[in-house]
Amino acid sequence: MPDMKKRVTLSPEEQLRRKRYFTATIITCIALIVVGGSLHVAKLGSIRMGEMRALATYNLKEESARIRAAGEDIAIHENNENRINQSAGYTVAEAEALLTRDQWRELESTVAIPAGKFLMGTNLKNSDATSHPQHEVNLKAFRIDKYLVTNAQYARFVAATGHRPPSDWKNGKIQEGVLLYPVTLVNWYDASAYAKWAGKRLPTEAEWEKAARGTDGRRWPWGNDMDPARLNTYYNVGSANNVTAYANGVSPYGVYDMAGNVDEWVEDDLLPYKGTDADPVVFKEKVARVQDEQDRAMKVADLVTVNRQYKVLRGGSWKGDPFATATYHRDYARPNFASDFYGFRCASDIRK
Repeated sequence: MPDMKKRVTLSPEEQLRRKRYFTATIITCIALIVVGGSLHVAKLGSIRMGEMRALATYNLKEESARIRAAGEDIAIHENNENRINQSAGYTVAEAEALLTRDQWRELESTVAIPAGKFLMGTNLKNSDATSHPQHEVNLKAFRIDKYLVTNAQYARFVAATGHRPPSDWKNGKIQEGVLLYPVTLVNWYDASAYAKWAGKRLPTEAEWEKAARGTDGRRWPWGNDMDPARLNTYYNVGSANNVTAYANGVSPYGVYDMAGNVDEWVEDDLLPYKGTDADPVVFKEKVARVQDEQDRAMKVADLVTVNRQYKVLRGGSWKGDPFATATYHRDYARPNFASDFYGFRCASDIRK
């Protein structure tokens, strides 16, 4: 039977030609992969930009009117503190008429937290070292506000005392639709002044944490699993929201917004827990200072530790990392800082 297989011998020229063709094919395939990958990345970027636009809290057509120069926010707050161009705002009667009697009664609700021990802090390695270690704390009984202090409540305080309003109140009055939102753009001193006027005080850091997590050491007010449907965080709403909104996210004692909405000022300085592994320098306030003329010429400054303490904020916020809403997480800022995601609630002793 004749051999059906035939050996084909290629000339050196043909071998070189085929080798070049093969190389060109490989290069073309790689180029197509790179181009395809670039188009995919561009598409993902476009989708992400669309998501970011959707999260914007104002119409992007108004962007040019909202862009601020460096330092403008500081100037706005300074003008507000110095009462420059500030209108009269509300009278006491006008502030009282903002809500119904039933609404005022509900907002002024407080929750009794029983005396006893609870677990404070955490041993989780991926948490901030300032929250280490977990430790047991024994507290006396106290009461804490069921809700964050709202714009409406703060308006009564401003009307009664003449205290300056937050800088985002136009002509000294609350924007439409946010009466029941937590008051923001208040610093620690503002929060403390309100609490004193209301016959209360700011909660201690330990009181706040017990009210948020109960006695079983849970990570969030509702349990140990993060559930974005139970809180306002990481732009899932896009701004602060009504303080009564998240009934499914209350703490074991029934306290609202102990995770998300706004970070809450508490009474305490940021101090280390006993046995912490956090770097001691974290607990010292730092300020930017120009050290010499060369720094001044280059417009640079160094962060210098000063002999002052930060104040603690708790609970995380509507624009922060969802894991910063854990019950043990400690945020902090200078007591004179104000932000659109800083607010507060009050507490009081239970007298025998």
